[in-house]
Amino acid sequence: MNEFLSIDELSEYLSVKRSTLYAHVESGELPHYRVGRLIRFKRSEVDRWMESRRHEIADVDSKARVILKARNKGSLNVDKIIKKSIDDAKGKDYTLPRGKPDQIKALRKEVSNGSL
Repeated sequence: MNEFLSIDELSEYLSVKRSTLYAHVESGELPHYRVGRLIRFKRSEVDRWMESRRHEIADVDSKARVILKARNKGSLNVDKIIKKSIDDAKGKDYTLPRGKPDQIKALRKEVSNGSL
């Protein structure tokens, strides 16, 4: 087994698009070697880099769990949340910036029957 991987081999090894790998190379995140115009990756360094990425995901996961625990401490009234969401959705069509539905925008006059 070869210790150094090409971009195609690394893409297959990690199941990641080549364009994503190139972006990580350009940003300097992903450890790599340049041989002329070729880019090579040492498998052991890539494995360590992937492990370091694992910790970032674990931090996000733990923060999400803290938020969910905080939300669940109070009583959760699902009916109230649903009713508020429906009312908010209905109210979006009649917000002040859009004007009333029976208002002629150019003339700023209301029409009695809603038509011109």
